[in-house]
Amino acid sequence: MNWIISANSKMYDHSSSFEHYGSIDWRQGNAKFEVGDTVYIYCTRPLMMIQYKCTVDRIDLNSDLIRDDKEYWLDEEEYFKSLDGKFMTLRLVEQVSNNQMKLENLKENGLKAAPQGPVKIKDENLLKHIETYFTDNYQTDFFPDTVNEEETEYEGAKRIVIVNKYERSSKARENAVNFHGLNCKVCDLNFKEMYGEIGEDFIHIHHLVPIHEIGKNYKIDYRNDLIPVCPNCHSMLHRKLNGKEPTIEELKKMINK
Repeated sequence: MNWIISANSKMYDHSSSFEHYGSIDWRQGNAKFEVGDTVYIYCTRPLMMIQYKCTVDRIDLNSDLIRDDKEYWLDEEEYFKSLDGKFMTLRLVEQVSNNQMKLENLKENGLKAAPQGPVKIKDENLLKHIETYFTDNYQTDFFPDTVNEEETEYEGAKRIVIVNKYERSSKARENAVNFHGLNCKVCDLNFKEMYGEIGEDFIHIHHLVPIHEIGKNYKIDYRNDLIPVCPNCHSMLHRKLNGKEPTIEELKKMINK
């Protein structure tokens, strides 16, 4: 069975919890979930889109059989409320952020309304739409950094950038934008304010920790590792002056001069 459930990111930091553990113990409610079911998680306002695909690994768990995830709750009172009832373990399969998963597109393809509780996906067109577009190939315009030149390949005049999972983490980029906003952290440019509708949601994301220094076990902290910058400032952050790339503050000083 395929399901959609809803999540409030202002109440619980789902992204970090999945990033650190790969699963979340979720309250079942009265829905009849079964081990092996596929669950898509719809994030409520301001995102209003499906961003996670999970598999149900365990069901009917008491609170003493689940992981203590208090650190991810943004409201302590809600944390203690959450300990009642039965739980299931949702193992993360994939996470994306693209416009095809937004509420308006889901409604155009069969979803009746924004999910308030668990919803079985019975509409074949809706399931086909979700399964087709649940991929980073349709990610929104929060661009990752490129790797350094030693890891870059060339094919004729076309540059091909080798991309690893850290660069492709559209959810991490989405989190960074939700946390920092869409203004360039160097020059304060906002593309929607400058260009109108065509500039909506457009920004580059800069890794403060260089990608080529990230090991496979590194966990991205979107609050401290990723920041939004415009393409011009992004390019300047990767140019070297006296053999060293400038910091955000150093580039700001250059602009102010």
